[in-house]
Amino acid sequence: MQVKDNTFLITGAASGLGAATAERLVAAGGRVVLCDLSEAVEAHAETLGEAARAVRGDVTSADDIQAAVDAAVALGGERGLAGVVHCAGVVSVAKLLDREGNPADLEAYVRTVQINLVGTYNVMRLASAAMAGNAAGEDGERGVIINTASVAAFDGQVGQCAYSASKAGVVGMSLPAARELSRHGIRVMAIAPGVFETPMMSDIPEDAVAALSAAVPFPKRLGRPDEFARLAEQIVTNPMLNGEVIRLDGGIRMQ
Repeated sequence: MQVKDNTFLITGAASGLGAATAERLVAAGGRVVLCDLSEAVEAHAETLGEAARAVRGDVTSADDIQAAVDAAVALGGERGLAGVVHCAGVVSVAKLLDREGNPADLEAYVRTVQINLVGTYNVMRLASAAMAGNAAGEDGERGVIINTASVAAFDGQVGQCAYSASKAGVVGMSLPAARELSRHGIRVMAIAPGVFETPMMSDIPEDAVAALSAAVPFPKRLGRPDEFARLAEQIVTNPMLNGEVIRLDGGIRMQ
């Protein structure tokens, strides 16, 4: 599949990984529908010009994501929706027991899993339904889905029970989804980023950011959003990438 003249839905597209992916796909000649809860998604779509549209939406809402998928299908014209890069998600930190021995808040755990895992499933199911009706391209390909996992799926740290579980679920869905959707010519991949320069990192103290950077074997820095976007573009264009999770982390293994 080529990026040029194809249309992609990107969630979590107002900033960070999603915003960078939108920029790269448009630069490569693609069209994008940007979906995010933040009103900033509309401003970002405007900076990308005629090749971009914005849809405000919650990834856990069937109606919101159906509206985003419909917008992408309309923008794609005869080609329809060619691919999805799903970047929307939240980070949460909470110990099972606090210093006084009180149990963690259950609602906070459910919210993290609902957004990161159920939201991913929601986007996959609605996007794949649209892509299954596309005309088959080379090798019978009709679409590609790229989800965002995390190294926390494998190297979860203290306080990351909810976040690690939600991202491990994204990893766990990759292969069965790829196997199921293969009959429709739709590929499913996931990227598991390490520590990246995103708005989620903005609240972390500078000394903690320095320590995280030093923990990366090479290069000793945080990942850049465009490096995620470059990998997403490569997945789109490489038809043999399917049913796999790629760590994008500079070799870091969280302690």
